[in-house]
Amino acid sequence: MTKWEYVTVPLLVHATKQILDTWGEDGWELVQVVPGPSNPEQLVAYLKREKQA
Repeated sequence: MTKWEYVTVPLLVHATKQILDTWGEDGWELVQVVPGPSNPEQLVAYLKREKQA
């Protein structure tokens, strides 16, 4: 069975692509982007990758 690990990452609007590319190079896959809990203009990315044994 595949096991996953997850991370939440705050996204800066002016650097979204750079932030996501950096995490992607480390094997993280974007799952979803949602508004932040305290400020809807602040975005939060949810990412996952297969857990290493």
